[in-house]
Amino acid sequence: MKWYQMDADVVEQKLHVTTKHGLTDRQVEQRRKQYGPNRLETEKNTSKWLIFLKQFQDFMVLILLAATLIAGMLGEYVDAIAIMIIVLVNGFLGYFQEQKAEKSLAKLKEMSAPVAVVLRDGTWEKVPSTEVVVGDVVRINSGDRIPADIRITQANSLETEESALTGESLPVMKHATSISQDRLDAQDQVNMGFMNTLVTRGSGTGIVVGTGMNTVMGQIASLMVKTEKTTTPLEHKLAELGKILIAVALLLTALVVLVGVYQGHPVYNMFLAGVSLAVAAIPEGLPAIVTVALSLGVQRMIKKKAIVRKLSAVETLGCASVICSDKTGTMTENQMTVKEVFLNGKFLYVTGDGYDVKGNVFLNKNKVDRDFPNLEPMFLYGMLCNHASLMVKKGKNYVDGDPTDGALLVAARKLGLSHQLHDNYRIIKELPFDSDRKRMSMVVEDENKMRFLITKGAPDVLLPRSNYVMKEHGRKLMRSEDKQAFDQAIDNMADKALRTLAIAMKPLAKDESLNAATLEKDLSLIGLYGMMDPPRKEVKTAIEESRDAGIKSVMITGDHEKTARAIATELNLLPENGRVLNGYQLNNMPIAELRDIIDQVYVFARVTPEHKLKIVKAFQEEGHIVAMTGDGVNDAPAIKASDIGISMGESGTDVTKEAASLVLMDDNFATIKSAIIEGRNIYENIRKFIRYLLASNVGEILVMLLAMLMAMPLPLVPVQILWVNLVTDGLPAMALGLDKSEEDVMKRGPRNPKEGIFARGLGFKVVSRGILIGVVALIAFMLAYEGNPDNLIYAQTIAFTTLVMAQLIHVFDCRSEQSIFARNPFENKYLVLAVLSSVLLLLVVIYWEPLQPIFHTTALGLRDWMLILIFSFLPSVFFGFSKK
Repeated sequence: MKWYQMDADVVEQKLHVTTKHGLTDRQVEQRRKQYGPNRLETEKNTSKWLIFLKQFQDFMVLILLAATLIAGMLGEYVDAIAIMIIVLVNGFLGYFQEQKAEKSLAKLKEMSAPVAVVLRDGTWEKVPSTEVVVGDVVRINSGDRIPADIRITQANSLETEESALTGESLPVMKHATSISQDRLDAQDQVNMGFMNTLVTRGSGTGIVVGTGMNTVMGQIASLMVKTEKTTTPLEHKLAELGKILIAVALLLTALVVLVGVYQGHPVYNMFLAGVSLAVAAIPEGLPAIVTVALSLGVQRMIKKKAIVRKLSAVETLGCASVICSDKTGTMTENQMTVKEVFLNGKFLYVTGDGYDVKGNVFLNKNKVDRDFPNLEPMFLYGMLCNHASLMVKKGKNYVDGDPTDGALLVAARKLGLSHQLHDNYRIIKELPFDSDRKRMSMVVEDENKMRFLITKGAPDVLLPRSNYVMKEHGRKLMRSEDKQAFDQAIDNMADKALRTLAIAMKPLAKDESLNAATLEKDLSLIGLYGMMDPPRKEVKTAIEESRDAGIKSVMITGDHEKTARAIATELNLLPENGRVLNGYQLNNMPIAELRDIIDQVYVFARVTPEHKLKIVKAFQEEGHIVAMTGDGVNDAPAIKASDIGISMGESGTDVTKEAASLVLMDDNFATIKSAIIEGRNIYENIRKFIRYLLASNVGEILVMLLAMLMAMPLPLVPVQILWVNLVTDGLPAMALGLDKSEEDVMKRGPRNPKEGIFARGLGFKVVSRGILIGVVALIAFMLAYEGNPDNLIYAQTIAFTTLVMAQLIHVFDCRSEQSIFARNPFENKYLVLAVLSSVLLLLVVIYWEPLQPIFHTTALGLRDWMLILIFSFLPSVFFGFSKK
């Protein structure tokens, strides 16, 4: 249908909906069944069978399968079946790990999906954009992504950027009237809003006329469906490590085979031993374990109210040295409350906190009511020039919209002004708020057809535009002493950490021009609101802990310098010698000069979103890794330029969320600190299981290589090596990825982003522990063998068990950078369970008679176990005391 040619009321009739009530729940359900979810089709997910088969594409696994085939052909059926079972079990483990990671990432995408504001059963509510259906009445504001194709029914200075559709980056001005022309292209349908395009200015409402693939964007998507999977810097590092390990493994395999054959061992046995050793040298499970560790860490972050949109942010979080944070809503409660009013040259005080409508207005200690001169008009105009709604949820009031607007609504309700008063007034025109104008205006017509302009905004913007002032006895010309009184009132409120908002009006003639350039002149200033958004209780502690971790917290706010300084001091963010810069100073300061003093600045006041980009660049040029928060569409460039872009989940626009790496579901500064702890911990856990896997592999290689060089029998048979690789590497390594952070994780400085995986002595730990594990297994083998070939299976069982137990004890050593004694071994219950499972499986292999011939084992006695445990504890205890 050509929706752009229809009047709005015709669209309503066609879709059986009204813009005053929206769809009913029943209609929504029916249309969801009829049209399906509002999403664009993407590439189909890889089938589970292909994911399973992919586990066997690894080069070393293919060699192992070839060796199994050879073993079968040579009649070694027991070995062939055992190896095949181990390969299959390893394949299933890899498959389940990959499935777990995919489910976690799918859940993450679902949680970070954009939302839409829709009218249903007469109530505005937020729903995931995928749940929008044809006929839904949607509300859009600057910074939003349009959730579906809509026929615009109301437009207030509405502009959208449609470059995704048309390639044209200039915004398109929208209106709500029908267009009679035929065969118009999408870019000319200026009364339509299109799915996934961006609202750059103004606000509006519309009726959804197309969802999913039945949108203009859907038609484009159907031509070319493509998805990209990005890898993190950490995954790149591990891929490089994998290539090195494969080269080393192949070299060792060749060396083992040649040395073994030279010493007279059968070629087949040496080939199988070499292949098994190569498989042991390469931690095939490492990429899967890393992915699972990242995805599980991301799930933990979600529980702590932080959604990671880009996995690379997990690694970068551990490097953050500066957090640049918005004040309002992030460091404060985001429940703006009117505490004072400056009116008729007097200060009035408003009681009550937050969004509770219980409260009164006082002059000194005397309660005043609506009859107080100019009080009712001031509060009424604040309620009319407003986009917020006061809602009730679970018995508590909350504001849907801007917190400042919410504060004005609550103040009006305290004076007894009901929201139904809106019906007596009609909005003729709106000049929306933006960060450059620092004001918002509405042309309003009352029930007597009288028109007037209401303007609210920053006092320093409205004062110069006001030639009149409202006094007890009516409107008077603004004199210099009036301006001086307002300036003093602003300073007085700022000293109390109150945010000031001025409100003015202007009577309009019926035929007066509504030209935006002249409307906001010759205003009559009514008064000032003094509002406070109290600091969040947990933020002060979070700032102190971040400071201990070497992370500087910086407050960025549009508030007055005095207000910002007062809040920063209360939060213990601003040290004695710390500097405060304002927007005017930033404008006149070259970036080179800002860079020289940036480390001394802790508060930026009266800044615009453009200043944020300058601040980010200055910190980065000083070598800092910067986390930057934001919520508005104009914050997106700074968020994108920062090392870790952080968007507000509650107040943030869809565009900001898309530019961000991290989304705070509760808009809370303390959540950033929790995310940094989790980010540091995830990286440390990945280092832990790399240390464990590689040290274990070094031990396995060394025990075989040294035995061959000493012309001794093989201490381990191939099937035992494979068993060690599966049982002692997989489960404990996975459990290390679930380890809680160490107590001093926020006592260390930020990690250098150029730091390699083996930095901070990890390489030495891997080699030294691995050598000792290999040596003790070899000594145990030699003591049991005593040069008697009849003792070979017994000696191999001793070596096999010593190696497994040494590795299972070593896993507890890997939990700390210090030593095995630094942490409670029972703290990680998953690790304890994994180790117990591995020990149980080891006992089955040793003592269950049907498995003994397969794994070349024999039952061991109490003395054997005493020898094994003494040797197994030696590596961890030795390095536990040496602390290196």
